[in-house]
Amino acid sequence: MTEIATAKKVPITVAHGDGIGPEIMDATLRIIIAAGAALDIETIAIGESVYNAGLSNGIEPSSWESLRRTKVFLKAPITTPQGGGFKSLNVTVRKTLGMYANVRPCASLFPYVATKHPKMNLVIVRENEEDVYGGIEHRQTQQVTQCLKLISRPGSERIVRYAFEYARANKRKKVTCFTKDNIMKITDGLFHKVFDEIAKEYPEIEAEHWIVDIGAAKMADTPEAFDVLVMPNLYGDVLSDVAAQITGSVGLAGSANIGDHCSMFEAIHGSAPRRAGQNMANPSGLFHGALLMLSHIGQGDVAEKAHNAWLRTIEDGIHTYDIYKEGTSKEKVGTKEFADAIIARLGQKPQHLAPAEYAKDAVLDLSIRPAGPSAKKQRVGVDLYIDKPNGDPDEIAAGLNRLGVAGAKLVVIANRGTKVWPDGNPDTFWSDHWSCRFESDGGPFDGSTVAKLVEGASGAGFDVVKTEGLYTFDGERGYSLAQGQ
Repeated sequence: MTEIATAKKVPITVAHGDGIGPEIMDATLRIIIAAGAALDIETIAIGESVYNAGLSNGIEPSSWESLRRTKVFLKAPITTPQGGGFKSLNVTVRKTLGMYANVRPCASLFPYVATKHPKMNLVIVRENEEDVYGGIEHRQTQQVTQCLKLISRPGSERIVRYAFEYARANKRKKVTCFTKDNIMKITDGLFHKVFDEIAKEYPEIEAEHWIVDIGAAKMADTPEAFDVLVMPNLYGDVLSDVAAQITGSVGLAGSANIGDHCSMFEAIHGSAPRRAGQNMANPSGLFHGALLMLSHIGQGDVAEKAHNAWLRTIEDGIHTYDIYKEGTSKEKVGTKEFADAIIARLGQKPQHLAPAEYAKDAVLDLSIRPAGPSAKKQRVGVDLYIDKPNGDPDEIAAGLNRLGVAGAKLVVIANRGTKVWPDGNPDTFWSDHWSCRFESDGGPFDGSTVAKLVEGASGAGFDVVKTEGLYTFDGERGYSLAQGQ
């Protein structure tokens, strides 16, 4: 949000996309340019035509040069061909260019757009790169698959700080964190811990934490209780769509993907190929993405002017088919006509809805703080994951105890995270996936100990599918216990 004089054209990269994409992009650009946006536009091809040309990621190599040069990407929806082998363009762009923050404003337009939540006005800030979205998955046995959930301190610090800086710049009063750290005490626990640490740097902003399940229920029931929400990737992905829908329509929501090197702005809906070329589509989702873009490049005054004209158009009952409602709407219009109506109202403000306000002079402090001293890391054991269909925990324990590896002691066997040996409950359901935990028997537990355990277990006929090191950090346990341990 560094201030840039609007007289100076800012380079941006634009992709018109597929389906309704070209129509809503044309409408969006006409509106914001009429409002005074100073843009130097570079156009690239993405999506279906690129996929069909044989590029599985949907973007040409030359397009990356434009994105790295402009650092700003306004993207219309695309169509990804059905069938295997085609990668998500959004995920590819976000991860390749390090877009760590997804920002999704969700505000009610009641009574002009139907909603049960007339006072809703919140922003969801979602971590965009980590969590289970690393896509690190393995099938380990006939019955069991795994997906690794990765949460890092730097990743958590960046997204939490962005949420507080966004709140400060946009005069928001509260930031709420959602996690599930009553269950995932190490991964979600780290995110919550970082949130509490950074919140202390913003004493003027109220900070609170909710467990995500009850927090989600509260958001769906009483969204006006929240202002800015920050959360890990998976929760944010799910709840940002829920939030958009309960405002009245997912089709009205825009999204920003913020990175240090490039940021992408888009609608959250798809390309709707059945509506393509019919002058029916509502451009509001992409338009709201463009408003976020304008604020990001320092043209908040233009964003405010365009947004208020849009609000006035909604108030005046000029609606596209998707939000048209007898008794509330006054005129059903097409994509082009809706854009024309907004342009005609530039300079006006809504009479009943709250006027839009955008940060115009804010500079966000997103610098990464120096890391603290490294903790002393010590290996204290290992988990051996074994594939054994129709296994019995007592028999597995007896076989592993016969290995006799010096310095290693079998302390627990778990199945899907629940202790089944020693003293397991006979009612616990067993799969073919067994986690066998060895800990130090008083001496050092180094890599050679792990190798001897794997070699010995394999030689005894056990199928070792994975090992996981057990470590302490400054003496604090860095691994979870089995349920019931």
